[in-house]
Amino acid sequence: MSRTKLKRFTEISERHNVLEDNKPLYQQLKGNWNKDYFPKDQPITLELACGKAHYTTGLAAEFPDRNFIGIDVKGDRLWVGSTIALENNLTNTAFLRAQIEHLDQFFDQNEVSEIWITFPDPRPRKRDMKRRLTSPRFLELYKQVMKPGGIVNFKTDNTQLFEYTLELFEDRKDIELIDHTFDLYNSPLNELHYGICTDFERKFKEKGEDIKYLRFKFKA
Repeated sequence: MSRTKLKRFTEISERHNVLEDNKPLYQQLKGNWNKDYFPKDQPITLELACGKAHYTTGLAAEFPDRNFIGIDVKGDRLWVGSTIALENNLTNTAFLRAQIEHLDQFFDQNEVSEIWITFPDPRPRKRDMKRRLTSPRFLELYKQVMKPGGIVNFKTDNTQLFEYTLELFEDRKDIELIDHTFDLYNSPLNELHYGICTDFERKFKEKGEDIKYLRFKFKA
């Protein structure tokens, strides 16, 4: 492990805005985010597999009346988002170091108002389909923690993953597809991502890839 990573791991272990398993609050978060962590009781938005947490920090600055949590298993990436949040005094942010498949261990039913899934690993091999963040097993997790009418946003450059997701929705009676586009930046939906661009997104745009976007909700 590099010195930089070791330094970052040490720093996030001492930061209040990064929650990981070496901290007492970590095991008590479920159902208690707006009670025990955030200073204000506000709607909660999650950014899943957040990486450097572009959406967590970008949306937190845009919407101070909401709370935002970036979730990723890689501490050196969470360090980036955590640093931005501290430097900009974004007290409506938190960073959770955890696996997405354990989402129900950290959030109670009806605790989450919105989810962003931005440029996840497409997992192109058939044997890895269940690991896609829009696969049925993950959709069930989202359904467990979302408030009624809560919105899930999904952005990707990967056409195969996007089409896979749309096909899944066709077979599900509990999902309402609100909007979708295969070319976000030339779509009326462009304003819905608030101009926030991740590193992956910028890289794929430079290669000429169209950015795909959809949003959906679970029916009551």
